Amino acid sequence: MCGIAGIIKIHDPKDGTPPPPLEAIPEAWLDTLDESIKHRGPDGQGRFRDRATREDGTVVDVALVHRRLSIIDHEGGHQPMVHDGERLRTDLTYQPGETPIVASEVEPTKPLVAVVFNGCIYNHRELRKELEEAGHVFETDHSDTEVLVHGWRAWNHALIESIADPSMYSFLIWDRTSGQLNSVRDFFGQKPLYYGAQYKDDPQDPRVPRMLVFGSNISGVAMVKNALKPDSEAVAVWATFGHGLGAGPMDGVGQLNPWSRLVTPSRDDLPNSKKIAQPSRVLPRRIAVASYSRLLKKSAADLDNLLKQRVEERLEADVPVACLLSGGVDSSLISAYAQQSSGNLTTITVRMPDPRYDESEHAQKVASHLGTNHVVVDVQPHAAEDLISMIELAGLPFGDSSLLPTFWACRAASEHAGVLLTGDGGDELFVGYQRYFASGKLESTAPFITVPALLFPLSILPRRSPVSKWAKVSRMIEAYRRASYEVLLAIFPPSDARRLLGKIRYRFDWADAKRNPWDAALGDLDFQLPSDYLRKVDLASMMAGVETRAPFLDRRVYLAALQLKRQLIMEGRFLHRERPKALLRMIARKYLPDHIVDRPKQGFAIPIGEWFRSDFGSMRQLLHDHMNSNDPFPGLGEAGVEINMDFVRQMMREHDAAGEKSINPWRGRDHSQRLYMMLVLSIWSKWLDGVRHEPVAQASRL
Repeated sequence: MCGIAGIIKIHDPKDGTPPPPLEAIPEAWLDTLDESIKHRGPDGQGRFRDRATREDGTVVDVALVHRRLSIIDHEGGHQPMVHDGERLRTDLTYQPGETPIVASEVEPTKPLVAVVFNGCIYNHRELRKELEEAGHVFETDHSDTEVLVHGWRAWNHALIESIADPSMYSFLIWDRTSGQLNSVRDFFGQKPLYYGAQYKDDPQDPRVPRMLVFGSNISGVAMVKNALKPDSEAVAVWATFGHGLGAGPMDGVGQLNPWSRLVTPSRDDLPNSKKIAQPSRVLPRRIAVASYSRLLKKSAADLDNLLKQRVEERLEADVPVACLLSGGVDSSLISAYAQQSSGNLTTITVRMPDPRYDESEHAQKVASHLGTNHVVVDVQPHAAEDLISMIELAGLPFGDSSLLPTFWACRAASEHAGVLLTGDGGDELFVGYQRYFASGKLESTAPFITVPALLFPLSILPRRSPVSKWAKVSRMIEAYRRASYEVLLAIFPPSDARRLLGKIRYRFDWADAKRNPWDAALGDLDFQLPSDYLRKVDLASMMAGVETRAPFLDRRVYLAALQLKRQLIMEGRFLHRERPKALLRMIARKYLPDHIVDRPKQGFAIPIGEWFRSDFGSMRQLLHDHMNSNDPFPGLGEAGVEINMDFVRQMMREHDAAGEKSINPWRGRDHSQRLYMMLVLSIWSKWLDGVRHEPVAQASRL
């Protein structure tokens, strides 16, 4: 797990002789990128520079930056990794502060391939064997990065398909022979890759870029690209949902979509989705009970073996590997497989400070049943200062409050293991959220319920608790009004979003009602999983210095899930009853007692609303300091985003009133996540405004 960054600069021959490489890409730009990713890799760093001339006379400069968190092959896995067609060349890389080396000035004729890589190639040993049989000579002992180097030399773009199934990654590969920089992101979007493009001022072909900047962290890309102005539409999406997919909240900076490849320079330089062709998403009709029972048993056995193999692949590391165990079905099943494979597994559970959100007792029961070496660690939260640090380091107004406990969990667990297996992806692949089942009713019942829903005044519903049944009913009524799954995902449902943001409109591609639970889960795989959940885990784990691996997030598991759509949601003992994660629970009963398998989903959360009332961790003070400042959202107004502060202050008053002891169920309204989103947006906009006016930072920009 690492941090990567890079810059490619393209000089059109019509523009005359290009400047020297160190002027074309100043070292100060690389310093800025390096600073933004250094927290992702405390174990090593390096840089690489090269210049190539293409057949059409175009001169291309490239610079790569790497920060390493050493997990596999401590001795041999240093990056950038460079191969000259004959051997690895560590003499063509350099350290920050050293005299920069431009590879073309040292070895101008060699067919260089250079790689910076973030992630893990789980099938690297099999690929290494295949490449060695084809004549490639490896110099490291077991580095998965070297597999990318030789794999690119042997297969070029076909390498991507070879690693697609079992791997998580984002990487940049410079190929001097073609004069192209290839940027790639994994199938599920587990590892981030942000980019910013500067295009030629050519009205005949405005798509041709003059320069592209890449990075694992958006802040370095934005600073080098000088893209420090908020994008109004993107900010509206982030404020509404707490996150966004392709577009970043800064104008001119985006993120490569999952399973996408960008080749620069080329005639098609905008990122395109490269998702594989998918089998039919239509659910099969019901079949005979006897046939269905046999089908379920065979499906469970096949999926059981598939998942077991995926866990075994992810146990390889040169640091201790443990399972982050919550006591839920997903992490408990992963732990069962890992214990069966290793025989000496460490499981780690984080004990939360609030007993209502603490699952350590349930996790202890799972660990005792499995016989693992169980460790319970206590978090040491410093809520306000941790939140400020994380938002500023991320450079994003990320509005999922579970980022905080995820970071605390990873930080505590890092004292015991360098790699943590998680159950991420289980809910999306195996249809585990109740909202999936609710979404299936939106389209079918909307014609009968829309008129009453439109007329029903939501203000009469008591909503003092975010988890009350009336809060859920209110959200469902909003969803029925629009026949929209979007409402079930939003922090600010449409009625509140209009009050907050006024006339700003944004495009949301997942808003249509989902016909069934599987359609809703597929929508989350494309949007919610990479944009929210995986981004959260990546941010938290990288800030804590640990690598997380998710066995469920494997393309082979995804393809199996596509084939098992109906079985995933049907309870085996009650064939006409839909139930979250039915098939996965059926498998889990082989390894875990029923009381563990049947325990309701709890979720990993914190009582953020109460902290805004009680000032736990100085959170109330932080909220009020930001919302009552002279300009809570500096720069947003200039970008066309006018936050309705009267509505924000009304939410604060209603939220405080909802916490007062009263027998009146209509006393106040809980706005936990909405106020958290406003606080995060304020922290981010103040950080962005400070960076925009920082003299030192300005020297590193275009």
